[in-house]
Amino acid sequence: MSEVSAQRLRFPLTSPHTSKDTTGFLWRPAGEDGGAAFVLGHGAGANAAHPTMLALGRGLAGRGHPVLTFNFGYAEAGRRAPDPTAWLESAFRDAAGVAREAFGRGRPLILGGRSMGGRIASQLAARGEPCAGLALLSYPLHPARWPERLRTAHWPRIRVPVLFVQGDRDRLCPLPRLDEERRVHLAVPVEVDVLPGADHAYATRGDGCTPRPQTLERVAGALATWAERLPLTTSA
Repeated sequence: MSEVSAQRLRFPLTSPHTSKDTTGFLWRPAGEDGGAAFVLGHGAGANAAHPTMLALGRGLAGRGHPVLTFNFGYAEAGRRAPDPTAWLESAFRDAAGVAREAFGRGRPLILGGRSMGGRIASQLAARGEPCAGLALLSYPLHPARWPERLRTAHWPRIRVPVLFVQGDRDRLCPLPRLDEERRVHLAVPVEVDVLPGADHAYATRGDGCTPRPQTLERVAGALATWAERLPLTTSA
């Protein structure tokens, strides 16, 4: 796997928004980059510079897949509370447009991200945003403390393959319930990659809140392997 580094950039966000523009990180493979590209959104309490997002960008680009990560508007503005859903979706749509221009409109584009970022990507796909697949990492099946409020109402409208990468200690996404919901609501090819002992942050027992580097390497490898099996569809 080749060493890569990120190119920092700024791009405008469609109004109205918390911030008029935002920060993104472009990860380009050092060698041949014929693989599908990824656009990954961060979780609610993080941003694109979070160590997990940096490790995923580096790991995927090192395996031949260009990546764009970005800050949602509220994170760019330094706020803790996420923006309204419509604003989050708008920011993700803007980022997808930047990725198409940066990586080529003929290249398959996979949308996804960590927790909230993956949820917003899945909502965009359900609304018809063109993509080749969804990479949902620690999908928040329900909010904390409200297990009855399932975030699956939009799943029947998803028309692209889906990969879930979930820890088996993730309290926001119990695996038996995920299996039940995806069988009922997703009429597309679905794969679930389970990380033994990992929680919602991909941390395992004894790690505190930080996932081990080898865990994130495994996640990047799972994403790359899955992407290479997808049908070759373009992003535009």
